[in-house]
Amino acid sequence: MDFEAVIREMTLEEKASLCTGRDFWHTNAVERLNIHPVMMCDGPHGLRKQVDDSDHLGIHESNKAVCFPTSSALASSFDRELLREIGHTLGNECRAENIGILLGPGINIKRSPLCGRNFEFFSEDPYVTAELASAYVEGLQSRGVACCVKHFLAYNQETDRMTVDVKVDQRTLREVYMPGFESTVIDAKAQTIMCSYNKVNGTYLSENDGLLTGILRDSWGFSGFVVTDWGAVKDRVVGLRAGLELNMPGGNPLDSESIIRAVENGVLDENVLDRAIRRFLSVYCFIEKNDKTSTVFDFDADHNKSLNAAIECAVLLKNDRKLLPLRKTEKVVFVGDFARNPRYQGNGSSYVNPYLVVSALDAAADMSSVSFVCGYDSSRDDDDPVLLEQAKQAAVAAGTAVIFAGLPGKYESEGYDRKDLALPHNQNRLIEELCSVQPNTVVVLHNGSCVTMPWVDKVPAILEMYLGGEAVGAASVSLLFGDRVPGGKLAESFPHKLSDNPSFLNFPGHNNAVEYREGVYVGYRYYDTKKMDVLFPFGHGLSYTEFLYENIQLSSSRLTDVDTLGVKVDITNIGDFTAKEVVQLYVKPISGKVPRPEHELRGFDKVQLQPGGKKTVTFNLGRRAFSYYNEGLRDWHVETGDYEIQVGSSSRDIRLRAIAHIMSTVTIPLVVTPFTAIGEILKTEKGSSLLGQLVQMSGTADKQDNNAMGEASEEVSIQTGLQMPLQSLVAFGRISPAIMESIITNMNA
Repeated sequence: MDFEAVIREMTLEEKASLCTGRDFWHTNAVERLNIHPVMMCDGPHGLRKQVDDSDHLGIHESNKAVCFPTSSALASSFDRELLREIGHTLGNECRAENIGILLGPGINIKRSPLCGRNFEFFSEDPYVTAELASAYVEGLQSRGVACCVKHFLAYNQETDRMTVDVKVDQRTLREVYMPGFESTVIDAKAQTIMCSYNKVNGTYLSENDGLLTGILRDSWGFSGFVVTDWGAVKDRVVGLRAGLELNMPGGNPLDSESIIRAVENGVLDENVLDRAIRRFLSVYCFIEKNDKTSTVFDFDADHNKSLNAAIECAVLLKNDRKLLPLRKTEKVVFVGDFARNPRYQGNGSSYVNPYLVVSALDAAADMSSVSFVCGYDSSRDDDDPVLLEQAKQAAVAAGTAVIFAGLPGKYESEGYDRKDLALPHNQNRLIEELCSVQPNTVVVLHNGSCVTMPWVDKVPAILEMYLGGEAVGAASVSLLFGDRVPGGKLAESFPHKLSDNPSFLNFPGHNNAVEYREGVYVGYRYYDTKKMDVLFPFGHGLSYTEFLYENIQLSSSRLTDVDTLGVKVDITNIGDFTAKEVVQLYVKPISGKVPRPEHELRGFDKVQLQPGGKKTVTFNLGRRAFSYYNEGLRDWHVETGDYEIQVGSSSRDIRLRAIAHIMSTVTIPLVVTPFTAIGEILKTEKGSSLLGQLVQMSGTADKQDNNAMGEASEEVSIQTGLQMPLQSLVAFGRISPAIMESIITNMNA
């Protein structure tokens, strides 16, 4: 399509119409120019196609579709190929349903475990988020379906989500909250971006020129269009000028009229409108170039893919005495309402009308050794003495009790945040009581985000299934009885208590504003830097086998920041099961002046090994692996110094270490003022030459003064002198104001 020719043919009214939706799920059309409506629907873990009553909160029913594990579960797979396959599968389903744009994935960072929508987001870590989201986008768009990555930007709570002002510094935005979006735009070529409801530093995202144009377009080269979250637009003309192309939902003629009036009155340059149409048409052509008529929605095949995904995502949190896997011949009692009615997805706009839900009881129906008791009522929080007593008796009679527990749907949802991290009281009570009568107790968890576990020391085995999709019950049984081996790892830290979380004092904010005072110290970046004990650390996950890490090799021990560092390690399966291990690489700055987290994840690879099998895992680390965002430079910067390369099984289980010295090719100039510390000036070659003698005189004077007091040491005197501003040399009469100005001029030349 010749965009410019089409735009020249369009009337002002037709241009304005393409900047708003036709109805709840469709874009407008210009049929005389062969521009047809495009339908979009919610995702990202299954299609929520609505053909009758429509909404953006999952209230009205949608067409049947396969429900895959939610993003919180998928992130625990640490498996790029799995995410690419799921994206590809959803792309096929979209084509079969004539869906042109899938709204998802949600790639917001898990700043607080209280966010009610955390089940829709991947991780507390930006690197995991970026890698997995990009794989998903690539898979989906390989089928000619446009991916709408959301919610740009700093959307991390449901409380006041439509109006809250997020106060956050640029370094934190760049290092924590932007990398997922950056990668999906630059690497995966995401076609569309959804802007969030909230403000960032005083400006609504729907009107934020600095983010929608300055970052998305100018810095990252995004060429698609930006669509509002449903109802996020404030001033339509201001938004269009800032880089907001499509307003949804549609159906309101006032939206187009406001654009038309603004152009006619000279308030809006028609070139800005043409720019928006050009971006819209680029996405439209991407979608329309693929024939959708020949694709079939294979429900059974996709259900099996959902089952495999749920297995890959499961995390074995604890397995004392190697209680798992269970023997199929032993007497086992399944306890808990979730064993027959599993919680497998979250509530809100991502709610899928499932094709086939398989519970653990369904999956174990042919196993005569498995029995069931309810144990608790998932619709209530308080105890039911009758159900509790029945569960205790059944647990005593069995060889092993498996409790299916977790968070009911009302505990976490789009639209509101969680109040705490606790399971319902009746579930905690059930677990405590069964542990007191049955030492072989297993807990299987169904939850969208982390929970506290007051009983953790009493339960020998815990299997985290998250919200594992419609086949989560079959996946649980397969893992419990050893048909498959858990290989997932936590993509978020589990703290002992809510108050341990770094955002605790600043969530969800007040007076319609929230301050991200923890800065870059989100999740394990905070816990590991503070050396704080956690319930389960980031990256944690056990297996039914053991893996040996050995022989770390670096391609070089000294290199510059424009070089690539190669890292190799050998991994051997020294156990009895064929299994997968997620090998994790962290980078720790050893020297440097800039405060940084203890270490940061910079690489991971999921490998499968048979018993006795060995594999060499290779990582390649570029400049960004060692960088922090320097606000003064407005760019990423590597400090010259030593960096420890850490390889291990979690952020707290580092098995191998090696040191690399990285030399920066960029020197940050020191801008000297009268208030610059003498020590900072002395660190430069020019400053040392200019001030050496003067500082020595100042240090001597300080020493004489302090000796007169009879207390301070020579070291304290020197440190005091180094911390003094240049101006103090004038104040103490060591140099004249003219000499100080000469020093400043020479230093800044």
